[in-house]
Amino acid sequence: MELKPTKTLSGFIELLPTQQRCFDECAARMQRVLKTAGFAHLDLPAIERAEVLTDKDNWDEIETQMFLFQKGDTKMGLRYDGTVGLSRYVAGHLNDLAFPFRAYQFARNYRGERPQRGRYREFYQMDLDIMGIDSLSENYDAEIVATLARAYESIAEFIGPVNIRIGNRRFWNAMFEYLGLNAEQSRAAFVLIDKKDKISDFYDGLVETVGKNAADKINNVFSNGYKSCAGVSDTLDAAINEIDAFMELLKSMGIQNAVIDLGIMRGHAYYTGIVFEFFLNNFPELGAIGGGGRYEDLASKFSKTKIIGVGAAVGFSRLMVALLDDNRIDLTPFARPVRAAVLVMGGAQVAYAMGVLAALRGAGIVSVPYLDANKKFKNQIEFADKINADFSIIIGENEKNSGLLTVKDMQSGEQQSLNTDDLLKLMKQVRD
Repeated sequence: MELKPTKTLSGFIELLPTQQRCFDECAARMQRVLKTAGFAHLDLPAIERAEVLTDKDNWDEIETQMFLFQKGDTKMGLRYDGTVGLSRYVAGHLNDLAFPFRAYQFARNYRGERPQRGRYREFYQMDLDIMGIDSLSENYDAEIVATLARAYESIAEFIGPVNIRIGNRRFWNAMFEYLGLNAEQSRAAFVLIDKKDKISDFYDGLVETVGKNAADKINNVFSNGYKSCAGVSDTLDAAINEIDAFMELLKSMGIQNAVIDLGIMRGHAYYTGIVFEFFLNNFPELGAIGGGGRYEDLASKFSKTKIIGVGAAVGFSRLMVALLDDNRIDLTPFARPVRAAVLVMGGAQVAYAMGVLAALRGAGIVSVPYLDANKKFKNQIEFADKINADFSIIIGENEKNSGLLTVKDMQSGEQQSLNTDDLLKLMKQVRD
């Protein structure tokens, strides 16, 4: 019989157990921060109606970006991010939710694009959003940034410190208005600024797009700072004041690692105000590891009620897999998950050993039995060694009859005989 392949499909991720434990611990820590900040956890469907995921009717144009399929007369697709599903959810539960509504998602998403390093077809993404009806104070923008900063801080021992770069779409809208750019020129300028650090001919592209005079004024922002535009127009002054107030608010919330970078645009067209991205200090080559911004009326295709929000997304799989694959995370804390291996010397001792195992697990001690009781001691102790157990609890006929358990320290090799109560006390001690 021909064996089937064991390799995953391209663009899908599998981790080894030690890596997975690190992945899970980091996810749990970040989610605890979000829960502490009052964000409700949402677990929304992975499959949505195709009409929810896209406004396009021509599937051929989008099939390379999304996983779409049809059952009967219903066209469906796998979610590609958390925002669309959240918008549908909020619009459908307007009377059930308290606004401003804050929620987070930690879920697998799916994209049909060509897989490459850092871009997967299946990946975990963490989304956090605050949404209001008709209005939403811009103080919530700072709340999102500060909450996400603390979430990253909770896993700093694994990923190192982060830095935050803050942009502002309103500033550029005001600048483009002052320069007299039309809608097409403004869109093209947005794209160029968004790619500023990735293209060598940024200035030449600006000149070609908006003319030399406008290009010089835009370039001046990056040379002399946004405050060099003060007094130019009322709308620009308002945007400058907004940026200054936002940074002061972040500082008051204890966030000291944020700077203004008006080259941060975020590619999505629906962002309208403050935008931001997070970067790793130690691994800047990874690029942005998370970001977001304010959006106006994103749920308009689901409800006539105006829903305004500010949100962020963390490319969790992209971040963690990149660091794990390059051995940039010390996995030592996750290498020894098993506290006790229970080794059973003979079938007549199985029932007694299971009682000991139940006592260990009842005390919250991670313990694994070796239940092939007729295997030789050598096989069993090798198993305990392979699973990196801290201790082996050896149960033979003598242990069963005496009620004293032979406990072997797998690192030092020392052995001692303990009753069950003393065993539990030993197991609860913290390993150096």
